[in-house]
Amino acid sequence: MTDKDAKTTRDELERISRQRDGLQAELLERLAQIESLNQELAETNRGVVALYAELDDRAADLREVSELKSRFLSYMSHEFRTPLGAIRSITRILLDQMDGPLTKEQEKQVRFVQSSAEELTEMVNDLLDLAKIEAGRISISPAWFEMVDLFAALRGMFRPLLTNEAVALVFEEPTDVPRVFTDDKKLSQILRNFISNALKFTHKGEVRVSSQYRTPGWVTFSVADTGIGIAREHQGALFQDFVQVDAPIQRRFRGTGLGLALSKRLAELLGGSVAVQSELGQGSTFFAIIPIHFSPNKLPSPEEVQMATKSED
Repeated sequence: MTDKDAKTTRDELERISRQRDGLQAELLERLAQIESLNQELAETNRGVVALYAELDDRAADLREVSELKSRFLSYMSHEFRTPLGAIRSITRILLDQMDGPLTKEQEKQVRFVQSSAEELTEMVNDLLDLAKIEAGRISISPAWFEMVDLFAALRGMFRPLLTNEAVALVFEEPTDVPRVFTDDKKLSQILRNFISNALKFTHKGEVRVSSQYRTPGWVTFSVADTGIGIAREHQGALFQDFVQVDAPIQRRFRGTGLGLALSKRLAELLGGSVAVQSELGQGSTFFAIIPIHFSPNKLPSPEEVQMATKSED
């Protein structure tokens, strides 16, 4: 090997050695970075574990608070029922004049007491139902039934309550609507709330109850009135607990603010949904969209709700 070849070999070995040293230094640097990342990941994991533990604690606290609220509402509702029942019985006795005649002013005052007791009873019943729903103590008992039977029962229920001759309560004859497999008592409660609300806010005209099979798999129940209507900006909160429309024309009519919220919860228990369409001064239409066959795990999509509530005009 010549001196030139030996020098070339030494230069090549030195170059390879420098590359090796550079690679070793880079490898050590990468290992250091990996170690740092591992430490950060370990710290993050500890933070996530701590966060999950805190979330579990918060969830447990929320469950406990919800259970306490439900127990309180249930207890208070039961406790209120006894004195309210007594007040309503006494007012009926006084109005029937079993113990002697009343003056016009006395009758006016007794009727005011009777009306207040009935409103409070309605609120207590709604509170009790809401407490049962939140506590998961309401059971669904589905069965097959016909629309004509449901509407006949509602018609008979409201006939004695129609005191305003200027308002007609109309039940449209169901046509082309198949039998429904759901809890008819819960559905009846939803429609009773809608009808009572419509009658309260309708001075003249009509309240029309109908059912349509507009969307495959779903029945749309509607309660339309010719009442005072609801401004668009107030419609979003209608189905929340204790919500009453804060407008001068609605303030003249007292209510519990629970009926629509309860209707929404009941519809969801049946696997359905509720909706409203209204224009101020032009009346309102409240909808309950219920599956033909009870299915609690599948609620209607926004598109299905829109199709179910669209106007037929």
